[in-house]
Amino acid sequence: MKKLKYFAFAVLPVAVSAVFGQARAQEGAPTLTPEEKAQAKKIYFERCAGCHGVLRKGATGKNLEPHWTKTLKDGTKQEGGTLKLGTERLQKIISYGTEGGMVNFDDILTKEEINLMARYIQTTPDVPPEYSFKETMDSWKLIVPVEQRPKKQMNNFNLKNMFSVTLRDTGEVALIDGDTKEIRSIVKTGYAVHISRLSASGRYVYVIGRDGRLSLIDLWMEKPAVVAEIKVGFDARSVDTSKFKGYEDKYAVAGSYWPPQYVIMEGETLKPLKIVSTRGMTVDGEYHPEPRVASIVSSQIKPEWVINVKETGQILLVDYSDIKNLKTTTIESAKFLHDGGWDMTQRYFLVAANASNKIAAVDTKEGKLAALIDVKKIPHPGRGANFVHPQFGPVWTTGHLGADVLTLIGTPHPKYPQYKDNAWKVVQEVKHIGSGNLFVKTHPKSTHLWADAPQNPEREIAESVAVYDIRDLSKPPVVLNVAKDSGLPETKAIRRAVHPEYSADASEVWISLWGGKTDQSAIVVYDDKTLKVKKVITDPKMITPTGKFNVYNTQHDIY
Repeated sequence: MKKLKYFAFAVLPVAVSAVFGQARAQEGAPTLTPEEKAQAKKIYFERCAGCHGVLRKGATGKNLEPHWTKTLKDGTKQEGGTLKLGTERLQKIISYGTEGGMVNFDDILTKEEINLMARYIQTTPDVPPEYSFKETMDSWKLIVPVEQRPKKQMNNFNLKNMFSVTLRDTGEVALIDGDTKEIRSIVKTGYAVHISRLSASGRYVYVIGRDGRLSLIDLWMEKPAVVAEIKVGFDARSVDTSKFKGYEDKYAVAGSYWPPQYVIMEGETLKPLKIVSTRGMTVDGEYHPEPRVASIVSSQIKPEWVINVKETGQILLVDYSDIKNLKTTTIESAKFLHDGGWDMTQRYFLVAANASNKIAAVDTKEGKLAALIDVKKIPHPGRGANFVHPQFGPVWTTGHLGADVLTLIGTPHPKYPQYKDNAWKVVQEVKHIGSGNLFVKTHPKSTHLWADAPQNPEREIAESVAVYDIRDLSKPPVVLNVAKDSGLPETKAIRRAVHPEYSADASEVWISLWGGKTDQSAIVVYDDKTLKVKKVITDPKMITPTGKFNVYNTQHDIY
């Protein structure tokens, strides 16, 4: 059975030819023409760098530097006892994937492109240029000044139940009314938008694309539109705002994959104020030149951001109360930090160190690591899911890309002192329908836990979601085949069911059904109580929907 191609939250876009220099041929490495180099650099940046890194040093994916990949000049594949892959073996890996998590590209790339990439990664990686404060400032566009914006909401939309939906392949965001299920506005944003985040007031949506473009959308306008934008780097993933009392909507912060740094901006205009590099030492004591900003969350108990640096395993608590004299607490955890979310109290932040198979828990009140918890292979929680387990008390949940379980970790809570001994322990592993999970989701008003599996190699599983009864997790889940429930005609491409998202009142759960770029996509809306389909949202303009972010739930970190 062929493996799925990598979920597009890991695809990296940019005008690569302008970013990378010329690849240098190595001893034993194939020679590429200038045209081949340009094509290969673009493919690598868009399809490979998310897992393997721009410099190919590896993170979620393996190290792809030439000392691993190239065949030696004499044609052998041994050097100091180390296996060298060479063109033929690399072609097979790229085509068919591996059991270790490398997915197949034989249905994405042509045979010629696969051969090209097998040869390209045997050359020395190029170091892209830096991106200065001046370049960041020059990219800033204030489209509608604050004084020219509405003084009150100028539309009659229920903004609390608005959804910001990523249209991955068109570089757009669809703002969909959760009450009427109508598209209210389609806004041009950056390529392959990763996330949408809300200002503390709920007025502004911050949308960041893989090309480093950050767009600020004003929901109060008669037709919500972009009022400011900026390019924070060549490749980016994360953004959040200032949420502590007295700082609402004052600041925004965005983190880059390249260059490895984060940018602090004015919250209402995106005017850049400060750039901070994340280069430095790993938790193992080695210098790393490409420590990417993987995720950012904003504390509501302090004027702080939690900034997670992937390759170093360092978690930064950045105090934004004095931008000029920035104070940062650096917390050692485990390498290859990815995404995560708050516990029920919103005091503790839990983040996956996915290639280390650990979850790090940070006590943001005390400013220190609370625990480092071993879990199954490649945890990928999204924001995670919080609920009160009938036996173990408060828990936070993560799924896994590399294991067919959902992991429940006990969390401390002052209202449930009887469960304090369960804190930071894996209290239960719930059998999932398969590996390949990306997102789990629940809601304080719901009795269900929803989990997808879009990375599973089996079509039936990838096109389905599992719904668990949190009152009795010994019961098997209800498995919903979202592709069949959509009523759309079957396609050759797998239509992946991804990213469950609750409505503001928890009565509905929205699932993206994501097929090929030329296939009709859909969002399937389920009733959370009956698990029956309420609505299938389709529109010719809604192309490849992926992440969906309910305004109220995102604003208040409800999950």
